[in-house]
Amino acid sequence: MLAALSGAIAVAAGAFGAHAAHSEAAEWLKIGGQYQLVHAVAALVAVRMGARGAAWLFVGGGAVFAATLYLMAIGLPHWLGAVTPLGGAALIGGWLWLAWHAARA
Repeated sequence: MLAALSGAIAVAAGAFGAHAAHSEAAEWLKIGGQYQLVHAVAALVAVRMGARGAAWLFVGGGAVFAATLYLMAIGLPHWLGAVTPLGGAALIGGWLWLAWHAARA
């Protein structure tokens, strides 16, 4: 359910970035939406493979990564950009977990 909601949020953010935002804000929305959408799909795949930990890292990391960009795009302080890499680290962790799970299988 969370992966599906994450995908919906990603599409909405991307659409807002494409049609209503400008300059740097549009770019942040585009990047956040792309990463969030890719990792929502990856979470669904991870669940099907039985790698629930990877799925949680994909959904959680995608939410942190994208949310910080979305919040900056709507005008919140740019120091939030310092939090973005934490979400990215979780996404990398998800991919490593998924690789480890696949290697064990």
